Amino acid sequence: MQLLDGKATAEKIREELKLAVETRKSRGQKIPHLAAVIVGSDGASRTYVNSKVKTCEKVGFKSTLIELATDISEEELLAKVNDLNLDDEIDGFIVQLPLPKHIDEHKITLAIRPSKDVDGFHPENIGRMMLNLPCFLPATPAGIVELLDRYAIETSGKHCVVIGRSNIVGSPMSILMWRNAKIGNCTVTITHSRTKHLDEISKSADILIVALGKPEFVTKDMVKDGAVVVDVGIHRVEDASRRSGFKLLGDVKFDEVAPKCSFISPVPGGVGPMTIASLMINTLRAMDLKGN
Repeated sequence: MQLLDGKATAEKIREELKLAVETRKSRGQKIPHLAAVIVGSDGASRTYVNSKVKTCEKVGFKSTLIELATDISEEELLAKVNDLNLDDEIDGFIVQLPLPKHIDEHKITLAIRPSKDVDGFHPENIGRMMLNLPCFLPATPAGIVELLDRYAIETSGKHCVVIGRSNIVGSPMSILMWRNAKIGNCTVTITHSRTKHLDEISKSADILIVALGKPEFVTKDMVKDGAVVVDVGIHRVEDASRRSGFKLLGDVKFDEVAPKCSFISPVPGGVGPMTIASLMINTLRAMDLKGN
């Protein structure tokens, strides 16, 4: 069994991006600039956004953090999105989800200019991904593809089972794994919470990608020997024995599944760091596509 070490891989990507930024500086070229909008005070969202800002600092990107009150109106948020669309200094930006219930997330996503949609959620980018055309890929699926690529995982002709059908991970992940690409050309089965005989389907997978959102849902009886397992889930569970008072678990019961795998991603330190690395890659591409 070998770990798909997202933390170490993301560090290599950061070094590559840092070198690219230093090269741009030496040529007097523009430095990538990422903006992040956060609405309200959700703890998990704030931690995630802060990680993105810190990563920008590490690789030499410029970053702007825009913090807005929970009670901001939808119209005011749309106006802020429009300002960012029109700001030539900003190469790409994200609006951190989830948003307060009084704001329509789809309306906000649609308002983001596709050329600045470094989260890869705009329908234009999703459509171009479907057609295997140049686009910004959703950050988490793109990070998984990058991780599989850097570990030289053979995917062509393999059976890939995706557990979870969210628009953020499961659905785009299934598309990326069946498309005609270096990491792709799989026969893909996408499953979810209502799939019958899920354990039998998952056990047929050469590559199992789990993004269901249920802690330790996948057990050893659901995985075949030698499978590649990618665990997208992350859950904070109370644990009085730890100094922090909690532990982090994935969607896969790691201790019992790992011995059966050829490769497996850990939680934490697997997919999470790759998501942020992919966001940085998208931001650099956004600036390059502008010809700066």
